[in-house]
Amino acid sequence: MSLEKGKRLDFNIGDVNEVYEGPVGILWEMLMGEQIHVGGDKETDVLAQKAGIAKDNVVLDICSALGGPARHLVKKYGCKVTGLDATQKMINEAIKRTEKEGLTDSITHKLGNALDIPFKAGSFDIVWGQDAWCYVSDKERLIQESYRVLKLQGIIAFTDWLQTGNMSAGEWEALNSFMAFPYMETLEGYEELMKKTGFQILEKEDLSKDFTEHCHLYQKMLREKLKGGILKQYGAELFQAADDGLAMWVKAADEGKVGRGRIIGKKV
Repeated sequence: MSLEKGKRLDFNIGDVNEVYEGPVGILWEMLMGEQIHVGGDKETDVLAQKAGIAKDNVVLDICSALGGPARHLVKKYGCKVTGLDATQKMINEAIKRTEKEGLTDSITHKLGNALDIPFKAGSFDIVWGQDAWCYVSDKERLIQESYRVLKLQGIIAFTDWLQTGNMSAGEWEALNSFMAFPYMETLEGYEELMKKTGFQILEKEDLSKDFTEHCHLYQKMLREKLKGGILKQYGAELFQAADDGLAMWVKAADEGKVGRGRIIGKKV
């Protein structure tokens, strides 16, 4: 099936909190590192350079999780970052790690909702996101809120997991349910939402080939490097659920049904 407008599963902030406050959140960090997105520091640098992040910039990282990207941006580019996340456990851990690295003067972590961003209009030079907006139930509202809190000529720069091909209704539900996504947007869908909101699209890129390669890497890591520790700490049931779900995503990525994209826009 193609992406039907308005079709979504009944996942909300509470469901995402449950995922990331439990062992699944720990599992994703084990697979991806503390940045919890595809490509780690390397991908953060690519996005930062495309966004033109500079020393005097004030950045809002929406769905900031453990704050890994925020700390990397501050250390490498000298900007200031506010991390916004809806999961208290993630915020608490991000604050702890930020304090440990002595970066509290440059990074603020705030509990809040991406659909009702708790900041005044025109507060930020850059709105930032990495592989996390797939969890947001109303992406149009997210883009509108991003536009509101950006300064004029401000930049929105993000990557996300995407639906990239047709799939059966059963596949669509299974893939999204495993990740607790209400739905995945398409690259063209994000472009449409951004243009409708008033953004000028500076760049969009399909990163699905790299995404597929990473899915295979994560599967190999889960089965070879992490299996013993997961079985010992969390039991066979969690490992099997993770392995089955990841295998389903690998298959869908191989078939061109799911992927990842990067979009850069400007508030005009």
